[in-house]
Amino acid sequence: MALPYGFVKAKIASAPVMKGSRHRSEIQYHLHFGLLVQDAPWDVAVNVGTNDSDDLLKYKLIFDFRHPLISTLSAAAAGAVDLSGQDRLPALDFVHGADLFANTGNWRDSDVMDGSEAPEPVASLKRLLVRAQQQQADVYVFGRFYSEGNGIHDTHLNQGSTGGFLHRDGDDSNDHNDVWRDGAVLVDLGEPEWAAYFAAFNQQFVPTDDLGNPKPGAKTI
Repeated sequence: MALPYGFVKAKIASAPVMKGSRHRSEIQYHLHFGLLVQDAPWDVAVNVGTNDSDDLLKYKLIFDFRHPLISTLSAAAAGAVDLSGQDRLPALDFVHGADLFANTGNWRDSDVMDGSEAPEPVASLKRLLVRAQQQQADVYVFGRFYSEGNGIHDTHLNQGSTGGFLHRDGDDSNDHNDVWRDGAVLVDLGEPEWAAYFAAFNQQFVPTDDLGNPKPGAKTI
């Protein structure tokens, strides 16, 4: 069964720390930080890149993010919100949904990760998260909830993968491709300043079909 999808609204309880984990032939890196969600500790794993130059991230780190989504999130109560099965905002879909990226500039290429916190987007994203912790700002993390324990991950495009990751019609066991299940991190730094972090792997391709699989001729975002 696919992991439930949604977002968590909370304040950062512990500073972000870089961690790596091996996935096949590459090491994927995440910034892990803690949230306090209705008095329970949660772990957050935000994808920041890999050590494989063929499978880096495209990312946007936006410090003047403006979108109608902000009003919905501001009005939401603190805590975890399950959005599984929804096909409209506040669920996120980089391809089929309301244009999240209008006037946000170009996608950037991540650096090759070396395990340190110097490469981008690690350095800039960590500064944002530390600032959010210091200001006790509301943080909104979109992704898939952990199958065990309290946490959220897959904070990136969650469609457009190929090979064994293809989504087969009627099969809900694959967590790699689906629509309206994309991840992100947003921070309310005080009206009207919101920051947003969006990411996609170079080996995920768009546009996608209604199952989240790449269409013929699809290319990296």
